[in-house]
Amino acid sequence: MQGQDKVLLPLGGVPLLIRTLRALDACPGIDEIIVVTREDQIVPISQLCQESGLSKIKCVVVGGATRAESVLRGIREVSPEMELIAIHDGARPLVSQQVLDCVLRKAQEHGAAAPAVPVKDTIKQAVDGVVERTPDRTRLFAVQTPQVFDHELILGALTKALDEGAELTDDCSAVERLGMKVCLTEGDYANLKVTTPEDLILAEALLDWRGNR
Repeated sequence: MQGQDKVLLPLGGVPLLIRTLRALDACPGIDEIIVVTREDQIVPISQLCQESGLSKIKCVVVGGATRAESVLRGIREVSPEMELIAIHDGARPLVSQQVLDCVLRKAQEHGAAAPAVPVKDTIKQAVDGVVERTPDRTRLFAVQTPQVFDHELILGALTKALDEGAELTDDCSAVERLGMKVCLTEGDYANLKVTTPEDLILAEALLDWRGNR
């Protein structure tokens, strides 16, 4: 994002992170929220959360060197009686209540679930710029967040992955390494992760389209 912290950028006049937290705070199935951030952002993020008026934010903690380490630090702050852990990207501010409800219910039933959308483009697998194969697009899905797991399952899976030095691209990967199945639920193309300036423009347009500024 050209050196800017994306979660602090305005989206419809509101910090992007607050848009994300509002969606989570409004979900009946979510009881508490732990925000994990970089050490250099702990003060502004904590202040922003305090001023947000949201009722479910429990605490703000400093993350680790990797995503897995950061998630584990967040999990360790979750109240032990919580049965499920939902791990969500702070930069996905347009997650809908329908997506949240669907993935929470599926995780309650099966222990691990994540929203996903069918891949629109043809995908090529290549090495050094040369195509090796074209996977069947009908079997490909772009996985989103929140990814939701049984509390003890994701805690054990991430701890094991870190102990073994595994490289994880998402939290589902930690569970998949144990041979556990992850169920996919219906995602939403609007549930985009804001990563580039173009994504922010698209998010603004989607916000206008939804009419929920």
